[in-house]
Amino acid sequence: MKIAYFDCSAGISGDMCLGALVDAGVSLSKLRSCLKKIPVTGYRLSERKVSRNGIAATKVDVILPEPKGHGHHDHANHHETPARKWSDVKKLISSSALEDSTKSKGLAIFRLLFEAEAAVHGESVDHVHLHELGAVDCIVDIFGTLIGLEMLGVEKIFSSPVNTGQGTVNTAHGLLPVPAPATLELLKGCQFYSSGVNFELTTPTGAAILSGLVEAFGPLPGISAECTGYGAGNREIAEMPNALRIIVGEAMSVKVSIDSYSADSVTVLETNIDDMNPQYYERTIDKLLKAGAFDVFLENISMKKSRPAIKLTAIIRDRDIDKMTNILFSETSTIGTRSYRADRKILNREIIKVKTLFGVIRFKISRHNGKVVTVTPEYEDLRAISDKTNIPVKEIVAGLPGMDKIIRMRKT
Repeated sequence: MKIAYFDCSAGISGDMCLGALVDAGVSLSKLRSCLKKIPVTGYRLSERKVSRNGIAATKVDVILPEPKGHGHHDHANHHETPARKWSDVKKLISSSALEDSTKSKGLAIFRLLFEAEAAVHGESVDHVHLHELGAVDCIVDIFGTLIGLEMLGVEKIFSSPVNTGQGTVNTAHGLLPVPAPATLELLKGCQFYSSGVNFELTTPTGAAILSGLVEAFGPLPGISAECTGYGAGNREIAEMPNALRIIVGEAMSVKVSIDSYSADSVTVLETNIDDMNPQYYERTIDKLLKAGAFDVFLENISMKKSRPAIKLTAIIRDRDIDKMTNILFSETSTIGTRSYRADRKILNREIIKVKTLFGVIRFKISRHNGKVVTVTPEYEDLRAISDKTNIPVKEIVAGLPGMDKIIRMRKT
């Protein structure tokens, strides 16, 4: 499986992502061609080689026409853009000729941006505007990043903890602390810090890309590197090379790190229900999972006066608590919820494909302290084979090779 690792020791922005991908080998001309599938015009992409503290990097810029009557170009405040509201962005992207998967990923990232702005300004997602972000810049940065990753064949993305910088940033609302409020909202659930650089290193667009794409934050995972790219930031920083580094390659099947699990924080959202038709739970669970819940489960409980009830629990991202709570209020009969933060540790996992007597089956392998602790066949593959052959799933499982043999097998 091909993965990408974002080294965000100097932060991340949309143009840094584009620069790093081009530096890693993505053709800017092909990127331009793919971006033409989006009905946005009036911009051009430029590429130039620069040095950041002695490190060679690529600077990619989204260049917009100079606004009439202004001698100074300012993306955020002067250029009239075609899509500053959520409904505008949805309409624009839905009408594009992009692949459905790319549309879906890009809209999910944009949704995060609008939700962050809505939370900061106390407005609804449908009414908030992206005041600080030029819509054309943002569209090109986000979809250019998605297309570039697809060109490199990247399937999963991991990241280092994110350096936000510190100090203040000038906005339409005056001077605001770094990280800016929208950036901070987007980084909920991510790992971030400040190294003390008195500058905004991570922008809302960069934070949204991380929040929407990264599987896990932590040290560099086992990888057989194929290419590396450096995407330059706007200016030199004395303390470090101001560049985002992207490493792309095949994930190593054997982890050499003793620390074989990742750690993060989640929100646990709960509610007790004693007066609802049980048939409604299936739809509720399905909506919660589609909205981004990590897991949803039900437990039988006894409430006061020994009333039997169901406790519904959803494991979610911090930033999704309002969205998930709204689903519970609209889809169930509950009149109240509870939530609390919880730390979790997750074993590093990989998926391998194995040729068996029944066909190709994916196996999930988990390791701890360098040793394999579980090897589990994917149920969806087992069910598909069972449907095709009429062999019961339990008989297919009984005929599969043992753990040791599967570990030795090569990916197919």
